[in-house]
Amino acid sequence: MSTIPTTGTVTFTIKSVPQTDGGFRTVERLMRLERGAQRILKKLQHKRMTQLNEWRPRAGREWLVRATCTRLVRVAAGQKFTIQVTPQLSKDIASVAKHLEFTAAK
Repeated sequence: MSTIPTTGTVTFTIKSVPQTDGGFRTVERLMRLERGAQRILKKLQHKRMTQLNEWRPRAGREWLVRATCTRLVRVAAGQKFTIQVTPQLSKDIASVAKHLEFTAAK
């Protein structure tokens, strides 16, 4: 098995779902770094700020009740995602490397 590059565009495929909570969240966080996911999350964030948050009375004054963030990505075996790898991500990727296969995108 070759080593994961520290820079460049890499496509990851999930071989198995991490059983630990931390590993699961790390893969989920890496999946959210994909450009398409970031774009959709940014649009949903704007929609939450402008339309979905509501003001309700509480203790005699208005109180902002925030809508929860959408969980856009699903960690499941066989899922693929392509991200721009940076040296800052190398420890996160190494911690869940046994659950991921990777190919350098061209």
